[in-house]
Amino acid sequence: MNRILDMFKGIDPSKIRTMTFDNGTEFFYHKMISDAINVKIYFADPYKSYQRGTNENTNGLIRQYFPKHLNYGYISWQQVAKVQEQLNSRPRRRLRFQTPMSQFQ
Repeated sequence: MNRILDMFKGIDPSKIRTMTFDNGTEFFYHKMISDAINVKIYFADPYKSYQRGTNENTNGLIRQYFPKHLNYGYISWQQVAKVQEQLNSRPRRRLRFQTPMSQFQ
């Protein structure tokens, strides 16, 4: 739980208004997240991935680097960090063609 909260340290709270989760067990502590970073949390309905469109789009972008049937045991943290950097530097229509990185600086 603390690792999740650590990800949000240093981010301006005004930059995050809402979060939308699926119904996975990894979000069992959603109330603690909501309270800690003062954000409203929503849950997508089961089998309605369109309710989390940006997330689904990002998953598709990740698949360009790491195909679905790839053995993830062979991916290094350095490779993950490189892909993260590339995706966060990629302009997004949803952000008026700004990059995710620029929105959090």
